[in-house]
Amino acid sequence: MIMAKYRFIDDLTSDVMFEAHGKTLPQLFANAAEAMFSVICQLEKIEPKESRPVTVEAESAEKLVVAWLQNLIGMVDTEEMFFSGFDVQSVKEIRDHAPDKQVWQLKAQVHGEPITPEKGETVVKAVTNYGFKFEKGKDGYKVTVSLDI
Repeated sequence: MIMAKYRFIDDLTSDVMFEAHGKTLPQLFANAAEAMFSVICQLEKIEPKESRPVTVEAESAEKLVVAWLQNLIGMVDTEEMFFSGFDVQSVKEIRDHAPDKQVWQLKAQVHGEPITPEKGETVVKAVTNYGFKFEKGKDGYKVTVSLDI
């Protein structure tokens, strides 16, 4: 059975909630970013004209999802870019830190173009904790994310 990359959940009024899937962690993170940018802009109209490297760290894979998406929201503001391509090269636990501290790291290249108002959709302010869920199952990973709009 082929699983959808993501789907939207309609139980919120002031937020947008989605569920993203991936057979691997890099695929899950790419699909979550794609779901979020389908809210932020007209994804199908955003061309991969420019690329930006992204490195994000957090203390768990779950927190890394939030850090990744928050970082991308920040890049919309600071880089004034809409992104449509998410090449997540690695998502892994780093073991060279203090033995009592767990650190997860994501490395990616994101591709997009400068913001143009006619390609914009909804301003996403933040990722919220409401309904957040990170799961690993026999078919891969699933994350449920709520966006403050």
